Amino acid sequence: MIKILTVVGARPQIIKASAVSRAVRDHFNDSISEIIVHTGQHYDDNMSEVFFRELQVPRADFNLGVGSASHGTQTARMIEGIEKVLQSEKPDFIILYGDTNSTLAGAVAASKIHIPVAHIEAGLRSFNKSMPEEINRIVCDHVSTLLFTPTTTGLKNLLAEGFRSDTVQPFSPDNPHVFHCGDVMYDNSLYFSTLAEKNSTILPDNELEPGKFILATIHRDHNTDNPERLNNLFEAILEITRSFQFPIVLPLHPRTSGVLERNMKPQVLEAVRHSQLVYLIPPASFFDMIMLEKNCLMVMTDSGGVQKESYFFQKPCLILRPETEWVEIVEEGSGRVTDTNPTLILEAFNHYVQHPPLHFPAIFGDGQAGSFICREILQSVP
Repeated sequence: MIKILTVVGARPQIIKASAVSRAVRDHFNDSISEIIVHTGQHYDDNMSEVFFRELQVPRADFNLGVGSASHGTQTARMIEGIEKVLQSEKPDFIILYGDTNSTLAGAVAASKIHIPVAHIEAGLRSFNKSMPEEINRIVCDHVSTLLFTPTTTGLKNLLAEGFRSDTVQPFSPDNPHVFHCGDVMYDNSLYFSTLAEKNSTILPDNELEPGKFILATIHRDHNTDNPERLNNLFEAILEITRSFQFPIVLPLHPRTSGVLERNMKPQVLEAVRHSQLVYLIPPASFFDMIMLEKNCLMVMTDSGGVQKESYFFQKPCLILRPETEWVEIVEEGSGRVTDTNPTLILEAFNHYVQHPPLHFPAIFGDGQAGSFICREILQSVP
């Protein structure tokens, strides 16, 4: 029996971790023991606890209760807390997801005391180091022992940085191994889609008709904390509702709701709040997000995860950032990078209304990434 220690902190990590936890429960219960550490990076019930309940993720064995703070303060508190847990639990591997401060803290804490790191979603690159997420994912990759990349583009990125996919055991940070495994979020979207149909009431609750509304999400600090960019986004949203008469549903991330008063022009904020076609709703649960993604006409987002989910459910996506780490979506023609430019947003929106994408090749694996990851971790332990 080997022991893995899974670190989660943000809502997307809890969702991603459910795929591996489910594989451990269903297929590796006699060979893998999992300890879960929640850093408390997301501490709001709608952003954290609800996902443990819905996704049947085992309760966290440790909650560090870090909460929000500056990048440095938050990460330092996480490193301290994770290091203590690692020293007491002595796992064979620490499992880290994505690119948050929880990811960075886990990578630093584990690598310093020589506990092997397995990074899930390795190799993603936006090539924009002004994004904190880009720094986090690069650092984590370069101290990892096992790197699990979801796409061929991620694999190419790692090979370009000097990683190799033909290394042989024993693996270590100096001799890491790269795996192309598919996407754990695709596992989850397939697994939970039917449950979402049965359990979510978000469509009738908001009087939404399938295929006749737009889903939007805005949460990146690059957008929320920059008044010009934030106003551009909401002005574009208002123009879409005026020109096309589609309702736009926007589950408000706590970061976004916290800056509306401070960073938006009073006239824009007033127009948004009085619009009959802009639905500002609380953060959506995972089941509710699945239902919104499955039934919307189009997605507008600055979230990497929501970009992928739009592809899983075969919806066109406007990417509200200057670049994307999921370049395959753009290459396949189902997504366009618009940044916060209202002209580009409206042009892309009109294009997809007139010419919705029809082909969505299987670029994110076969829905069995969680089991693949468990098998490879087992085989990598001496």
